[in-house]
Amino acid sequence: MKVIAQNRKAKHDYDILETYEAGIVLQGSEIKSIREGKVNLKDSYAKVKDGELWLYDMHISPYDKASYFNHDPLRPRKLLLHKKEIIRLMGKVNERGLTLIPLKIYINDRGRAKVELALAKGRKLHDKRREIAERDLRREIERALKYK
Repeated sequence: MKVIAQNRKAKHDYDILETYEAGIVLQGSEIKSIREGKVNLKDSYAKVKDGELWLYDMHISPYDKASYFNHDPLRPRKLLLHKKEIIRLMGKVNERGLTLIPLKIYINDRGRAKVELALAKGRKLHDKRREIAERDLRREIERALKYK
């Protein structure tokens, strides 16, 4: 598995509840750009529309050698999940106010592009500060134990 891009800010801004692996429908120039690592997951999100799962605002830079057959960098891309999983996600997102965000995009062993989606709940500012304080405290404890 070769990780192409990660959404590092997601774990800071959201509490991750569950993760899912989804396939992604791409054009030829898009997969070539992904293999070159020209992907940005910042501010992207997934949404269920008409019983299908779509990924919005994921930026895939145009492939240099594709000339006029190139793709739109910000077009919505269809995600591939089982119907039961989509229905389950749709219920959770509508019912509890949760969000679907991509954590990373990678190429699996078979050469397919996959997206790791997370069912997440947004954090408030005071939650973020508490998380940072706890992380700093853990680091200090580890340092103290390491040098004793």
